Amino acid sequence: MNNKWNRIIYKCWAPFYDLFFNRGVFYSARKQIFHEFPFGDGENVLFVGVGTGADLAFCPLEKINVVAIDYSKEMLEKAKNKYQNENIKFIQMDAQSLTFPNNSFDVVVASLVISVVPSPEKVMSEIVRVTKKGGRIIIFDKFAPKHRELSFGKKVIRPIIKLLGTDIGISFEKVYKKFKHECYLVEDKDVMMKGMYRKIILKKN
Repeated sequence: MNNKWNRIIYKCWAPFYDLFFNRGVFYSARKQIFHEFPFGDGENVLFVGVGTGADLAFCPLEKINVVAIDYSKEMLEKAKNKYQNENIKFIQMDAQSLTFPNNSFDVVVASLVISVVPSPEKVMSEIVRVTKKGGRIIIFDKFAPKHRELSFGKKVIRPIIKLLGTDIGISFEKVYKKFKHECYLVEDKDVMMKGMYRKIILKKN
Protein backbone atom coordinates (compact mmCIF):
# COMPACT_ATOMS: atom_id res chain seq x y z
CA MET A 1 0.00 0.00 0.00
CA ASN A 2 1.09 3.60 -0.53
CA ASN A 3 -0.41 7.01 0.12
CA LYS A 4 -1.24 7.66 -3.53
CA TRP A 5 -3.26 4.45 -3.74
CA ASN A 6 -4.87 5.10 -0.34
CA ARG A 7 -6.03 8.50 -1.54
CA ILE A 8 -7.71 6.89 -4.55
CA ILE A 9 -9.24 3.91 -2.77
CA TYR A 10 -10.67 5.90 0.15
CA LYS A 11 -12.14 8.45 -2.23
CA CYS A 12 -14.05 5.48 -3.65
CA TRP A 13 -14.89 4.10 -0.19
CA ALA A 14 -16.17 7.40 1.25
CA PRO A 15 -19.79 7.25 -0.04
CA PHE A 16 -20.24 3.66 1.16
CA TYR A 17 -17.93 3.36 4.17
CA ASP A 18 -20.59 3.63 6.85
CA LEU A 19 -22.71 0.95 5.17
CA PHE A 20 -19.93 -1.57 5.73
CA PHE A 21 -18.02 -0.36 8.78
CA ASN A 22 -20.55 1.44 10.97
CA ARG A 23 -23.31 -1.14 11.11
CA GLY A 24 -23.88 -4.50 12.77
CA VAL A 25 -20.84 -5.91 14.56
CA PHE A 26 -18.71 -2.85 13.76
CA TYR A 27 -21.32 -0.53 15.29
CA SER A 28 -21.56 -2.70 18.40
CA ALA A 29 -17.78 -2.92 18.76
CA ARG A 30 -17.29 0.84 18.46
CA LYS A 31 -20.09 1.50 20.94
CA GLN A 32 -18.62 -0.90 23.48
CA ILE A 33 -15.07 0.43 23.16
CA PHE A 34 -15.88 4.10 23.56
CA HIS A 35 -18.75 3.88 26.05
CA GLU A 36 -16.46 1.97 28.40
CA PHE A 37 -13.54 4.38 28.13
CA PRO A 38 -13.18 6.91 30.98
CA PHE A 39 -12.66 10.21 29.15
CA GLY A 40 -11.88 13.04 31.57
CA ASP A 41 -13.42 16.52 31.54
CA GLY A 42 -11.46 18.90 29.35
CA GLU A 43 -9.11 16.26 27.96
CA ASN A 44 -7.50 16.92 24.59
CA VAL A 45 -8.29 13.96 22.35
CA LEU A 46 -6.81 13.22 18.92
CA PHE A 47 -8.57 10.89 16.48
CA VAL A 48 -5.96 9.62 14.02
CA GLY A 49 -7.64 8.48 10.82
CA VAL A 50 -11.09 9.60 11.91
CA GLY A 51 -12.58 8.53 8.58
CA THR A 52 -16.27 9.37 8.36
CA GLY A 53 -16.41 10.09 12.09
CA ALA A 54 -18.01 6.79 13.10
CA ASP A 55 -16.28 6.70 16.50
CA LEU A 56 -17.32 10.22 17.45
CA ALA A 57 -20.95 9.19 17.94
CA PHE A 58 -19.96 7.20 21.02
CA CYS A 59 -17.74 9.79 22.69
CA PRO A 60 -18.74 12.51 25.20
CA LEU A 61 -18.07 15.40 22.81
CA GLU A 62 -19.55 17.90 25.23
CA LYS A 63 -16.74 17.39 27.76
CA ILE A 64 -13.62 16.73 25.64
CA ASN A 65 -11.63 18.81 23.15
CA VAL A 66 -11.42 16.90 19.88
CA VAL A 67 -8.99 17.16 17.00
CA ALA A 68 -9.74 14.73 14.15
CA ILE A 69 -7.38 14.05 11.26
CA ASP A 70 -7.57 11.94 8.13
CA TYR A 71 -5.51 11.58 4.96
CA SER A 72 -8.59 11.29 2.76
CA LYS A 73 -10.28 14.61 2.00
CA GLU A 74 -13.49 12.81 1.02
CA MET A 75 -13.69 10.79 4.24
CA LEU A 76 -12.96 13.91 6.29
CA GLU A 77 -15.73 15.83 4.53
CA LYS A 78 -18.16 13.09 5.51
CA ALA A 79 -17.16 13.50 9.15
CA LYS A 80 -17.39 17.30 8.97
CA ASN A 81 -20.90 17.12 7.57
CA LYS A 82 -22.03 14.85 10.39
CA TYR A 83 -20.58 17.03 13.14
CA GLN A 84 -20.69 20.56 11.73
CA ASN A 85 -22.36 21.88 14.88
CA GLU A 86 -19.87 20.28 17.26
CA ASN A 87 -16.69 21.91 18.56
CA ILE A 88 -14.35 19.60 16.64
CA LYS A 89 -11.26 20.63 14.71
CA PHE A 90 -10.99 18.62 11.48
CA ILE A 91 -7.63 18.60 9.68
CA GLN A 92 -6.45 16.77 6.57
CA MET A 93 -3.15 15.20 7.60
CA ASP A 94 -0.94 12.15 7.10
CA ALA A 95 -0.94 9.94 10.20
CA GLN A 96 2.67 9.01 9.43
CA SER A 97 3.80 12.61 9.81
CA LEU A 98 1.72 14.49 12.38
CA THR A 99 2.38 18.22 12.68
CA PHE A 100 1.54 18.47 16.39
CA PRO A 101 4.21 19.12 19.05
CA ASN A 102 5.38 16.34 21.35
CA ASN A 103 3.13 15.54 24.33
CA SER A 104 0.06 17.35 22.95
CA PHE A 105 -2.84 15.01 23.75
CA ASP A 106 -4.28 13.26 26.80
CA VAL A 107 -5.84 10.56 24.63
CA VAL A 108 -5.04 9.42 21.09
CA VAL A 109 -7.48 7.19 19.22
CA ALA A 110 -6.34 5.01 16.30
CA SER A 111 -9.39 3.19 14.99
CA LEU A 112 -8.93 1.01 11.89
CA VAL A 113 -5.88 3.02 10.85
CA ILE A 114 -2.74 1.02 11.68
CA SER A 115 -3.84 -1.69 9.23
CA VAL A 116 -4.40 0.74 6.34
CA VAL A 117 -1.26 2.90 6.30
CA PRO A 118 1.95 2.22 4.33
CA SER A 119 4.04 2.16 7.53
CA PRO A 120 2.36 1.04 10.78
CA GLU A 121 5.63 1.69 12.63
CA LYS A 122 5.73 5.34 11.54
CA VAL A 123 2.13 5.85 12.64
CA MET A 124 2.77 4.19 15.99
CA SER A 125 5.85 6.34 16.50
CA GLU A 126 3.87 9.51 15.81
CA ILE A 127 1.00 8.43 18.05
CA VAL A 128 3.34 7.80 20.96
CA ARG A 129 5.21 11.05 20.31
CA VAL A 130 2.14 13.30 20.49
CA THR A 131 0.63 11.53 23.51
CA LYS A 132 1.33 13.21 26.85
CA LYS A 133 3.22 11.34 29.53
CA GLY A 134 0.58 9.41 31.42
CA GLY A 135 -1.74 9.74 28.43
CA ARG A 136 -3.64 6.85 26.92
CA ILE A 137 -3.79 5.36 23.44
CA ILE A 138 -6.88 3.52 22.18
CA ILE A 139 -6.40 1.15 19.26
CA PHE A 140 -9.23 -0.69 17.51
CA ASP A 141 -8.05 -2.66 14.51
CA LYS A 142 -7.59 -5.97 12.74
CA PHE A 143 -4.32 -7.80 13.36
CA ALA A 144 -2.64 -11.08 12.54
CA PRO A 145 -3.01 -13.84 15.18
CA LYS A 146 -0.84 -13.32 18.26
CA HIS A 147 0.91 -16.66 18.48
CA ARG A 148 0.61 -18.24 15.06
CA GLU A 149 1.04 -17.45 11.40
CA LEU A 150 -1.73 -16.37 9.08
CA SER A 151 -3.75 -19.24 7.70
CA PHE A 152 -2.97 -20.35 4.16
CA GLY A 153 -6.25 -18.86 2.95
CA LYS A 154 -5.50 -15.45 4.45
CA LYS A 155 -2.00 -15.49 2.98
CA VAL A 156 -3.53 -16.08 -0.44
CA ILE A 157 -6.11 -13.29 -0.19
CA ARG A 158 -3.86 -10.80 1.64
CA PRO A 159 -2.55 -9.11 -1.56
CA ILE A 160 -6.10 -8.80 -2.87
CA ILE A 161 -7.35 -7.28 0.39
CA LYS A 162 -4.49 -4.78 0.25
CA LEU A 163 -5.87 -3.48 -3.04
CA LEU A 164 -9.05 -2.58 -1.13
CA GLY A 165 -7.01 -0.39 1.21
CA THR A 166 -6.26 -2.57 4.23
CA ASP A 167 -3.83 -5.26 5.39
CA ILE A 168 -4.99 -8.34 7.30
CA GLY A 169 -1.44 -9.46 8.08
CA ILE A 170 -0.10 -6.74 10.38
CA SER A 171 1.29 -8.07 13.67
CA PHE A 172 0.53 -5.70 16.52
CA GLU A 173 3.13 -7.45 18.65
CA LYS A 174 5.88 -6.68 16.13
CA VAL A 175 4.81 -3.05 15.82
CA TYR A 176 4.46 -2.57 19.59
CA LYS A 177 7.81 -4.24 20.37
CA LYS A 178 9.67 -1.11 19.23
CA PHE A 179 7.73 1.10 21.65
CA LYS A 180 7.56 -1.00 24.82
CA HIS A 181 10.06 1.29 26.51
CA GLU A 182 7.76 4.29 25.92
CA CYS A 183 4.33 2.88 26.75
CA TYR A 184 2.87 -0.15 28.46
CA LEU A 185 -0.09 -2.38 27.73
CA VAL A 186 -3.20 -1.73 29.84
CA GLU A 187 -5.72 -3.85 27.96
CA ASP A 188 -5.76 -6.21 24.99
CA LYS A 189 -9.23 -7.57 24.31
CA ASP A 190 -10.74 -9.54 21.42
CA VAL A 191 -13.83 -7.70 20.24
CA MET A 192 -15.03 -9.40 17.05
CA MET A 193 -14.39 -12.02 14.36
CA LYS A 194 -12.77 -14.51 16.74
CA GLY A 195 -10.09 -12.09 17.85
CA MET A 196 -9.11 -10.74 14.46
CA TYR A 197 -10.33 -7.33 15.63
CA ARG A 198 -8.94 -6.20 18.98
CA LYS A 199 -9.31 -3.36 21.45
CA ILE A 200 -5.89 -2.34 22.76
CA ILE A 201 -5.21 0.36 25.33
CA LEU A 202 -1.70 1.63 26.04
CA LYS A 203 -0.47 4.16 28.56
CA LYS A 204 2.58 6.32 27.94
CA ASN A 205 5.29 6.18 30.60
